[in-house]
Amino acid sequence: MFNRGFAVLAVVLLAVGTLSAEEILDLKVPAGLKPLKIPADNPLTEAKVELGKQLYFDPRLSGNNEVSCASCHDPKHGWADSKDRSVGVPGERLGRHSPTIINAGYQRFQFWDGRAGSLEEQALGPIQSPAEMNMNLDTLTKKLNAIPGYRNQFKQVFGTEVTAENIGKAIASFERTVLSGNAAYDRYKAGDEAALSEGALRGRKLFFGKANCSACHAGSNFTDNGFHNIGVGIDLAEPDVGRQSISKLSGDRGSFKTPTLRDVDRTAPYMHDGSMATLEDVIEHYSKGGIDNPQLDEEIFKLDLTDQEKKDLVLFLKEGLASQNYPMVEVPTLPE
Repeated sequence: MFNRGFAVLAVVLLAVGTLSAEEILDLKVPAGLKPLKIPADNPLTEAKVELGKQLYFDPRLSGNNEVSCASCHDPKHGWADSKDRSVGVPGERLGRHSPTIINAGYQRFQFWDGRAGSLEEQALGPIQSPAEMNMNLDTLTKKLNAIPGYRNQFKQVFGTEVTAENIGKAIASFERTVLSGNAAYDRYKAGDEAALSEGALRGRKLFFGKANCSACHAGSNFTDNGFHNIGVGIDLAEPDVGRQSISKLSGDRGSFKTPTLRDVDRTAPYMHDGSMATLEDVIEHYSKGGIDNPQLDEEIFKLDLTDQEKKDLVLFLKEGLASQNYPMVEVPTLPE
């Protein structure tokens, strides 16, 4: 399906001569997803996405030339990390598990605590973080400008030499193409009654009913884009306060962004701290009603699911939400 929102934007840009027809990316949004909104100041083009992909996989964006965006958001691990907490340039574990990049273009806020309001802003955050990629942006722009392949591509795409702003725009453009849809659930909704097995159908009924999962994992991307306290890690001596660190509101203590469930079977371990190794662990947590605390979300309560109900829910998540066209991307040839 062609992105109608981008089509309108492209017509405007063509009219003022900013883009040529050859540059416009005909982004195919998988079945089950809504049209993807593209920022007016960062239109999608083939060349920009290709540049963003190279930057995403290039470890030279880090201070030690060893860590790339893909190091912690790996396509082979659901565009997340197989570790409970990722390892940054200093060689130490970070405070949180890396969230998936899948369908991040649909998210209103980025990072577990929502501290970034756009993918462009998000893309530059880990690069500058001393604990993650540990690279000064001024140093990075000089570094990339010294690489002819990058310098030429930035001039082609943006009409300038490498700038920090355009690094963020290129990476964000690539990340917007990492889309997961066309799952068995989508085909079932479209009328294919054989798309889901009997067990997965029972799990679907639980997901939208007794188990109350859809209270937060709502919409086509299976997230309400909100922040919720489900008790994970709140019982530690010094808990991660999550969204409260940004909002400064006591009611946000221990709240974290609702992740998408698209291709969730690939993104283990789970939760902001990677403390749950399997989907079975996740379902058990919710069945018990989370971990009690003053800010526990009102949608979290004891479910007392049977063993069969737990199995059916896991089956729906694994079978029903796995994309038929998973966005696997291999490491590209990097500029020299």
